[in-house]
Amino acid sequence: MINVLLPRRGRELPPRPSPGDLLAEARGLRVRLGQREVVAGVGLRVCAGEVVALVGPNGAGKSTLLSALGGDVAPAAGEVRVGGRPAPDWSAPQLALRRAVLPQAATLSFPFPVEDVVRMGRAPWAGTAREDEDDAAVGAAMAATETAEFAARPFSALSGGERARVALARVLAQRAPLLLLDEPTAALDLRHQELVLRICRERAAAGDAVVVVLHDLGLAAAYADRVAVLRDGHLAAEGRPAEVLRDELLSDVYRQPVEVLPHPRTGTPLVLPKRDA
Repeated sequence: MINVLLPRRGRELPPRPSPGDLLAEARGLRVRLGQREVVAGVGLRVCAGEVVALVGPNGAGKSTLLSALGGDVAPAAGEVRVGGRPAPDWSAPQLALRRAVLPQAATLSFPFPVEDVVRMGRAPWAGTAREDEDDAAVGAAMAATETAEFAARPFSALSGGERARVALARVLAQRAPLLLLDEPTAALDLRHQELVLRICRERAAAGDAVVVVLHDLGLAAAYADRVAVLRDGHLAAEGRPAEVLRDELLSDVYRQPVEVLPHPRTGTPLVLPKRDA
């Protein structure tokens, strides 16, 4: 039996999903930006308990698809469903309880302390039965992202990598069951790239669904349950990493010859560009 928390001020709160529950879905999705069709007839399902990586070359439509899955971009055709309903049927506050979005760039106009930035992720729960979790959620998010040590520093004084981790902490503090992360490792060093993807796996193991845009195919192979390869707005392939990350497909999609080798210890696909020497 699902226990639904009753809100204090009349808002319906989402129950915790069960493993395999469908949390987001795109059906025949088409998105136009100006005169260009950026997403062209894509279908994708995202379920609780899994990490789905969106990969592909620049301009393939990964970020636009991610924004559409979060209900932030209106489709020209097709449908996006979040939490069992068409995304436009949710109000903005209700949608924020069900999905958390990490954009590519984290910018703030004012020098808020880091802890206050992370606490912004708790705004959707204000006035509900779960607002008592605010301190615990903020503390856990900062510990997970290794940002607690500079909690009092202004966000504007941080390096690019530190800002990226604080932005991720804000998303984690939101405690939505669907996490949509756009290139969360782009500004990070090797240690923190691995940290972020381990967090993704931990959230999936705890019952959340994670959709993450990645350029590093090695990270996608190592951490994703499924990989969706995009090319020119189309879904070129989708499936388990070992099934999708193939020499011929990737060489064609990226217009760069590659070779895919099994890791000598784990068997995880390693994607390497072919070089003359």
